[in-house]
Amino acid sequence: MTPSDPDTPPNPPLAVVVLAAGAGKRFRSEIPKVLHRAAGLPLVHHVLEAARALPGVDRVLVVVGKAADEVSSYVDAHFPGTLFVHQTELLGTGDAVKRCRQALEGFDGTVLVLSGDSPLVTTDTLRRLVDAHRAAGTGPTVLTAALPDPTGYGRIVRSATGEVVDVVEERDASEVHKQINEVSSGIWAFEPEGLFRALELIDNNNAQGEYYLPQAALVMAREGGGLGSVSTADPAEIQGVNDRLQLAAAARVLWRRKIAELAASGVSIEDPETTYIDVGARIGPNTVVRPLTFVEGSTRVGAGCLLGPSTRLVDSVVEDGAEVTFAVVKESHIGPAAAVGPFASLRPGTRLGAKAKVGTFVETKGSIIGDGSKVPHLSYVGDAEIGKGVNLAAGTITANYDTESKVKSRTVVEDGAFTGSDTTLIAPVRVGRNAGTGAGSVVTRDVEDGQIVAGVPAKPFRKRKLEQA
Repeated sequence: MTPSDPDTPPNPPLAVVVLAAGAGKRFRSEIPKVLHRAAGLPLVHHVLEAARALPGVDRVLVVVGKAADEVSSYVDAHFPGTLFVHQTELLGTGDAVKRCRQALEGFDGTVLVLSGDSPLVTTDTLRRLVDAHRAAGTGPTVLTAALPDPTGYGRIVRSATGEVVDVVEERDASEVHKQINEVSSGIWAFEPEGLFRALELIDNNNAQGEYYLPQAALVMAREGGGLGSVSTADPAEIQGVNDRLQLAAAARVLWRRKIAELAASGVSIEDPETTYIDVGARIGPNTVVRPLTFVEGSTRVGAGCLLGPSTRLVDSVVEDGAEVTFAVVKESHIGPAAAVGPFASLRPGTRLGAKAKVGTFVETKGSIIGDGSKVPHLSYVGDAEIGKGVNLAAGTITANYDTESKVKSRTVVEDGAFTGSDTTLIAPVRVGRNAGTGAGSVVTRDVEDGQIVAGVPAKPFRKRKLEQA
């Protein structure tokens, strides 16, 4: 049967609850902890991405507290339809889930609870947890892992027969408990019947004075059905992020995963240890990525490209066959078979046509550089429209800003034109088709098609023969 077959049973409904109210005091930051970025995306984005990909998701709830407006605004923009629950006082995970009662009123399915600061958990692992929970048909189920250093995590206490009998938080753990290396991830699957009743029965008689969600799970387990567990083979998946060093560690894991994914798809990463590719980036097959290259944000790179060494691409597009080396490229579009660098800076709004070139010590901004056009070295091209087959010689500057009027104006250089070395084009100005300038020219007036100008200010001295249209 296929998914579209009417005889295929629908996926059981799933409600996802993401706890994202924490203050993140150890970050010492005005930015909410869950909005700090790892490998290009906020922590909570990674969690929601993994959970939203599960089959049968009926609703997603995010519990917000510190800087609730900021967290809600980001999540709503990227995951529309998310429901928000406010935890005004940070009284623990049990209290956070308890506040979801109204939003889950009438829901008949499985409730999956995750931490908004655990960005490494994968969809596959969450699917295993949910499937095991439903198959057991008993009490709550927790995701666990064995850690070489379990410090900071709740310990999983098992009976002599291997059943989970308790979850002991770090601050409440005895020396015996602290020897246990199997820990709780803080990720749970519940059936809603009994969950909120159990949350009413727990207390905050513990070292932190908080209501713990595992307490409610134990209450439910004692009422019948026991407490189930699923272990992940990759302990990295349960790692939470509570400070900036842990944030860096999570980013390294995400970068390694991304590089492995790209390598499997036909991308050559010459030195994975010095290459950083954000999870939202895309790179086509047969592209070679050389050391010290950063591919950030939503960057899209085509097939057969060469990136690096020492290159940074941010939210940009690089089409098939292009080469970018020793360069910084931000919010720009590089056409097929174009060349950038070395030592070039493409600022936002730059668009290079096919086989265009931006070379050594060239900066561009807000400009279109047409097919086959070249800006080989030592130039600034800002707020300009450069046509096809244009050559801007060394030292060409578009003077786009009038300090008196504080207005930026555009420069237009049409197809087939050229400039001599050290030409300054004072915007607004137009250099016509097949026109040109002599070395050292300062161009303050439009140059007609086919006209050659020179001097300071530049004046006509001859005409070029125009190509037949």
